[in-house]
Amino acid sequence: MKKLLFPAALAFSVLLGNCAQNSEKPKATASLPPAKVKIYGDTLEAKGAIDAAELPKLLVNQDSAQAKVATKVLEVCQAKGCWMEVDVKGQNPMRVTFKNYGFFMPKDIVGKEVVFEGVALKDTVSVADQRHFAEDAVKSKEEIAAITAPKPSITFIATGVQVKE
Repeated sequence: MKKLLFPAALAFSVLLGNCAQNSEKPKATASLPPAKVKIYGDTLEAKGAIDAAELPKLLVNQDSAQAKVATKVLEVCQAKGCWMEVDVKGQNPMRVTFKNYGFFMPKDIVGKEVVFEGVALKDTVSVADQRHFAEDAVKSKEEIAAITAPKPSITFIATGVQVKE
């Protein structure tokens, strides 16, 4: 009986030793978990997105272009989240609306990184539309009254938006 107990105790201690070794923290080379994102509208992945500053180049010889864009949110419609303005480095911000008003953005995402997919369009925004957007953004009466001329721009109709949390 003593002869059987020793090998069993030895095997048990080897198993415990292996468990203790396996419970070590992962090495620094372990990959980090992916950033949390929320999707609005159609599902999309960030892979392959271009910087918003590249959009004007896509529209040099055409009035519209399919694109997937990555940038930062500057402003969101405070009435219901039906549009957002995004950063286009070195240029005027770009207004992004959502296809067929099929979805809206949270009103508190200013400063967050986004990726969106859809159609970029060369556009001219009328004085009436600019004033309407300024009202949605809760601008002052003075700022709204200062809008007096149509503005050439690029607008974007998104089918899906990914917001990095």
